[in-house]
This record gives sequence, structure tokens and C-alpha cells, in this order.
Amino acid sequence: MTINALIVMLVLIVFSQLVSLQVYATDVKIISILPTKTGKVGEPITLIGTINTTNGVYEVLFNNTQVAWGKATENSVNCSFAVPPLPGGNYTVILRDVNAGIDSPPSWFYIEIAYTIKVDKPPYPTQFQQGTTTINITVSITGGVKAVYVANITVKTPANETYWSLASINTTSTGVGNTTLHYPENFGSAHTNYTGTYTVYFNQTLAYDMFSIGLTDRTEYHRGDTVKIRAVDYWEFNGNNVTITIKFKDKAIHNGTCQVSNGTVEYDWRVPDDGLVGNYSLSITPKPIAKKINDTQVFAVPGFKTEIVPCNLASEPVSNVLIKVYDRRANETYDIISDGSGVATMWLERGEYNATAYFKRVKVGVSNFSITDEGIRLKLPCPQLTNLNITVVSQQNIAVKIPFVALNLTVTYTTELGGIENKTETNTTRTDINGIAQLKSLLTNAKYKIAASRYGHTFNFNNDTLTGLKAIPWNNITIVCPVLPLEVKVVDRNKTPIQHDVVVEVQEAMGGLNATGTPDQNGSVIFNCIFGIYNVKVSSGDVLLNATTVELFEEKTLTIYCALYKLPIYVKVVDYFGQPIPNVNVVLERNGVQINSKQTEANGIASFTENGGTLTIKAYLANQNQPAASLTCSIVNAINEANPIEVKLAKYVVLAGFLVETAWFTTAVLIVAAIVLFTVLEFARRRRTKVQS
Repeated sequence: MTINALIVMLVLIVFSQLVSLQVYATDVKIISILPTKTGKVGEPITLIGTINTTNGVYEVLFNNTQVAWGKATENSVNCSFAVPPLPGGNYTVILRDVNAGIDSPPSWFYIEIAYTIKVDKPPYPTQFQQGTTTINITVSITGGVKAVYVANITVKTPANETYWSLASINTTSTGVGNTTLHYPENFGSAHTNYTGTYTVYFNQTLAYDMFSIGLTDRTEYHRGDTVKIRAVDYWEFNGNNVTITIKFKDKAIHNGTCQVSNGTVEYDWRVPDDGLVGNYSLSITPKPIAKKINDTQVFAVPGFKTEIVPCNLASEPVSNVLIKVYDRRANETYDIISDGSGVATMWLERGEYNATAYFKRVKVGVSNFSITDEGIRLKLPCPQLTNLNITVVSQQNIAVKIPFVALNLTVTYTTELGGIENKTETNTTRTDINGIAQLKSLLTNAKYKIAASRYGHTFNFNNDTLTGLKAIPWNNITIVCPVLPLEVKVVDRNKTPIQHDVVVEVQEAMGGLNATGTPDQNGSVIFNCIFGIYNVKVSSGDVLLNATTVELFEEKTLTIYCALYKLPIYVKVVDYFGQPIPNVNVVLERNGVQINSKQTEANGIASFTENGGTLTIKAYLANQNQPAASLTCSIVNAINEANPIEVKLAKYVVLAGFLVETAWFTTAVLIVAAIVLFTVLEFARRRRTKVQS
């Protein structure tokens, strides 16, 4: 029994360890392999997964060989690696938590066989020329098996002639193999006599590449460069001349003759110093009978990338500037417009240039520059363009800046480009939160009118014209916003001026500017306010007596009636039957705060004089801390004695000058009624008894 128990315990311990290991290992997993689980040798793939150890070390095993490793970000793994060189087939990919010594369940990756063919081409812009004797063609296999592959490599010429060669490719144990062929040497009677594109095929459809044969040694040239021309297979013209024709935009710019020697045409042509940027076509005539296609080719004179940046006096790039670039050598003018970032980009050849900048058809700057063997970035100063800084201030205090002022700018100027013409344009902006507006790249030789307005009303009629801006980086002008007197008269419901104990507040409608004041003995308070629209409030303590809005675009007097100010308020406390209750403490509260209290008189009335609004009325009996009754009401009119606010204490009844609870009073009444009823019944009984006897 002891042995059996030990065996059972041992089995349970081993089982629990296996279970815990499985649970622990499930955190080490491969989530995905991107972009796909199939690929070719050398292609990049990305593995995303998780490990159990936070910030722990991981490694990726491809066919049990490490291909990547690193530290996890918390518990996440995201790494990239190239498909290793292996024969084609299925392979396991495992993510290992190195610290915990735990592997993920394996994922599978399939390596495909890849066939590639590559022609060893000369560096751009040089190219192969007719008669080239050696062009290297490399064919490769990856993901194969160890064997000898025989590949059919076919070359198709521009004349659709095909030449082929068999290539033996020995793949190693890693499935990789390659070999190199030489065209035309290894392709029988193949040649490079045609101008155009040659296509090279690996077993017709497995892979292909292309190369070009040209008449010229390069595909691009610059002014002053020598174009080396070479053509072969002109045996029938040996010792005779052929014609070399070069055209630009269908216009012949050169016709030369060349004597054929050993069946070869060799001719040099220098790109003219005034050559224009663009594509040039080259042709050789007549065509030999042996050639199936004409010897023609296009080459380019691309120029150099040139960036011209027109800048105002503050050295800021200016967009929408027309720049006329005059090419002195070619006697040509090119037009370009600066883009949204203020940069005008064009391609110019070697030479000397004049640049003239026009903004709104007004000449604003000139510059001269040269192009040698590389592009330039030219800053083109425009001394006729300046910036304008407009500040709107208060007439009363220039330190106070006025925000959100609408500025309507009218500019009048005279054009130069395309004829003299007087132009008028308008532009609208507004001051920012700091009372400043900036207008950039304005013409100095122009007339400006600036209409400043608030709430749609212009206020600077006598200060709106600028005859011209100075040729400095920033012109600064100040516009003064007028301050106007606003007299506020405060009266009560009887039109009697209210003095001292109220506060008048004026607040600009869009916020920000505000002021407060207390009426004088005449009920008036005068504010000096900036041109605009204002909200006016009159309050007493926490009570808003009245509010209105006033448009202050001229001097103005405003009368505000405060019907809630110092209203007579009569409160009458009555019992269940509506009888007045004297000596009740009546308390008035506003927003939970007591503002007044009085005792009711013999008629049950307590009188007050308070500002109207929402009030709470509480009635307290003598020696009681809790109100016997509470009432909340809105008082907007005078409450007179003839029609007071009634507070009913339904719990009480006034009896013989004493306050009795209604329940006790009801009990007493019932007792008296019972006694009376008993007395009447007894009297009736005795009388009936006496009559019977």
C-alpha cells in the first residue's frame, strides 16, 4: 500500500508539472509570418509572436538554425530576417524563449524554387553600343536540389531574331547554383548590330531580363559634351559616306557625313553650347541591306535641376511668383511659377542666365546666375515685396490690443508685364487674440486702404489710407479703435434713480473687455467703452435686477429699469381656518442664505422691503428650531398688504388667543359634541319618561 501510494503521488506530481509546463508554454507562440508562409531564398519575412519572459531574450530557428535573435518588447516579438539558402520544400520555424528555455509550437514555411537571370549592364547613363563583343548574362537557381540543371537561355533581338545557348547550372547542397554566359560569344551567330532592346529568357518563361544597344555611348549628355556615335555592319558602304542626322523637336540641327571604314561608322558630335533641354533623335542613312531595322536612337539633354526661390525683404519664400528665366546662350526665355512652398523648379543646361521675378504682373526682383556641372538652389531677392504688421489698439490705452478686428485691405497698383494696367484687389483678414494681423509679401509701390471694423461697423474712416510701404522687411502700422462714453441710468419700478447699492457691469459681447461701476446720486454711471456691442447687467448682491444688450457705435445713454429693486413684500401667516397668527417669526432666504426676518403682528402680517426674485419664506413658532411651514416663490411685482403672500399653518388653530394644534382642537370639538349629544338624548329620555308616568 505504501509503494502504491508513493507511485500515485509521483504520477500526480509529474502530471501537475506537465500541465503547468503546457500552460506556461502556451505564452510562447508565433502569431504570424508575413507577408506569407511561402517564399524564395533571400526574400525578407517578418515574424510576430510572444514569449513568456517579459523583456526576455528570444531567438528564431529556421530548420533548427538560428536566423534571428533579440530582446522582446515586454512580451512581444517583431523581427525580420531573410529566407536562408536551403533546397526547396517545407521547413519548421520555431520561436524560442531563451530565458525560460521554452519553444513555441512549430510553424511551417515553404521555400519555392527561384529562377533568375541578370544582364551585367554598364552604369547609367552609359550604354552598350553596336559591335559590343562581350555582355555577361548570369543565370541562377535558389531553392533547388543538388543536381545539374540544363537551362535554355534565349536572346531575342529588336528584329525578332532569336539566338540560344544551353547553360549547365550545378546546384549545391543548399539548393543554390549559378553560371555566366557571354553574349554574343556563346550564342552562335548572334550579334549586337541592331539598335534597340534585346530580351533574354530563362527557359522561355521562368525569368527574363533586358539590355539595350545604342548608337551612342550614353543616353544623356550636356552642353559641350561629345556624343560618340558607332554603328556596324555597313560593309556595302565601305569607303563611302553615310549621313548622320540629329533632330530636335522634328527640326534638323545637324547633318554630317562619315566615311565607312571596315564596315563601321564612327562619328563624334559635340552638343552645342546653346543646345536646348529635351530629347534629340539620331539617325544614319542609308540603311544597309543586311540590317532589318533602321539605325535610329533618341538621347536626352536633360539639364540640371535648378531651384529658384523668390524671397521678400524678410527673406521669406513667396509663392505664385512668375519667374522669367532668359537663357543667354540659346536666346530663349522659360517661364516657371513658384509653388506653394515658394520654390520654382526647372531643368537648365550649362550656361549663363538672367532671372526676372513678377508678382501680380509687377516686376519685383532680378538676378543673374550660371549653371556649370550640377544643379543649384538660387535665392532670388525681391526688394519690391515687404510684409505688413497691423496692430489695433484702444484709443484710451494703447497697451490694450483689440482682437478679432476685421480688416478689409484694398490695394491699387500698376502692372508692367503684358501691358500697363491699373488693378484693384481686396483682401480680408482679422487680428488674432493678441490684436495683431500680419500680411505678407505686399507690393511696396502700391496704394493701400485698410477698413477696420467690429461687428460689421467700420471705425477708422479718417485713418484708412497708406500711400506706400517702405522697402524694409516689416512695415508696422497701428490702427486706433475709438473709445465711446456709455452712460447707464438705473431706475426702479417707479422710475426713481437707484443709488449706490447696485452694481452695473458691462461686458463685450464676444468676451474679454469688461468694467463695473456704481451709480451716483442721480442713478448714473458712465463707462468709456471700446467701439462694439456690450451686454449690460444690473445686480444687487446675488440678484440680477435686469440685463440688456447695447450697440455702442456712437455716444449713447441707456436707461435700465429694475422692477425687482426693493419691492414691498407682505407675508401673512394664518391657521387652519385662515385666522391670522401673531408673533410668528417669518424668515426670508435667497439661495439658502437668510436675508431678513420679522415677527407677525396681531393681523398675522410681517412686512419686508427686499429685491425680488426667487425667495424662500419660512415661518417659525416661538421656541422652535424647525420651520412650521416653508414656501418658495418667485416675486416679480410688489406684494401689498391687501393681497399678501399667505403662509398657512394647517397644523394649528387659534383658540381664545392661544395656538392649539388642529388635532387637539378636533378632539376637543368631538368631545364637546359628544357631551352635547348625550345631554340632548338624556333630556329627551327623561321627558319621555315623565310623560308616560
